[in-house]
Amino acid sequence: MDKRACTTMNDVELIGLTKRFKDTLAVDDVNLEIRHGEFLFLLGPSGCGKTTTLRMIGGLEAPSAGTVKIKGRAVNGVPPEKRDTATVFQRWALFPHKTVAENVAFGLKMKKKPRQDIARQVRECLEMVDLTGLEKRYPAQLSGGQKQRVALARALVVEPAVLLLDEPLSALDLKLRQQMRFEIKRIQKDINVTTVFVTHDQTEALAMADRIVVMHKGRIEQIGSPHEIYFNPVSRFTSDFIGETNFFPGRLAAREGDAVVVALADGGRLRAQLTDNAPCPTDVVVGVRPEQIILHRHAPAAGENVLRGKVLDVTFMGSTQRFHVAFGDRMIVVEDVGGAGRESGWHSAEDVYLEIQPHACLVLPA
Repeated sequence: MDKRACTTMNDVELIGLTKRFKDTLAVDDVNLEIRHGEFLFLLGPSGCGKTTTLRMIGGLEAPSAGTVKIKGRAVNGVPPEKRDTATVFQRWALFPHKTVAENVAFGLKMKKKPRQDIARQVRECLEMVDLTGLEKRYPAQLSGGQKQRVALARALVVEPAVLLLDEPLSALDLKLRQQMRFEIKRIQKDINVTTVFVTHDQTEALAMADRIVVMHKGRIEQIGSPHEIYFNPVSRFTSDFIGETNFFPGRLAAREGDAVVVALADGGRLRAQLTDNAPCPTDVVVGVRPEQIILHRHAPAAGENVLRGKVLDVTFMGSTQRFHVAFGDRMIVVEDVGGAGRESGWHSAEDVYLEIQPHACLVLPA
């Protein structure tokens, strides 16, 4: 299958997109541009509006307000089969009475493509998803991963402008899910098809996406690259939902250039590096990722950004050690990744010092 030519046009535009189900506002004034060839993830908890947004792009739901544009053309009211999109569903939706080849060929037959073209495109698509030799099998004779590949091939064979994936890996076991992440990302980049992927799995989004759209209560909470979303969340919700974060409530004590000092509610102070010059409220929380905390048995010589706590338990997890540490009235999670050069032999009830670098401290409104 030939790669598509690059273009500066956004393949998808959502303008004021809103969906209401009776008294429930599922999607609330969403504005989004999706670039050509982009692998974009809609990420959020159940009920945040991500699947409804995807269904409105594909024409499976009609917006209550707003506009969906595909390749610059408004498609409100255009049925799914007449939009330049293809959808892979969570449960694959394969025809049980059709063979692999017949399932993949279905969309091309609906478009009344010549028989020789159908045979060639089906062959190429099955080769691309590594299903050559399984053309005559039926879905009941396939593994979960093979069914997923058939569903993907059936969507790709019609060469859509936009590929829509609705939690396609959720029915697979962990190992197969990890394998399919790599395969889908490889195929997406190889054919350069604009792709929108819905998931509630943050690991999936961080591993695969060009950009992530974090959704919360029907609205967009943040848009950014996986690196931006993980290390520079703009809200407590994003920081808490993406990965794991310890939150230290406190009050702004001082501002020193591009840094602030926060007096913590549970005692101690943390100096934090600010990423912008926006005004900082008085009541704040300091977010710190578990892997960015270093444990010491003795107080570090520097003495800055060091808190004192007590080990509650230690869990060995192979490549990491996971600590739960009591600090004031709260529990802090520490992830020792690799443990290279770190102290060992920790035990419960042991006094400990937590060292946190200023650049690892994220200051958010309380």
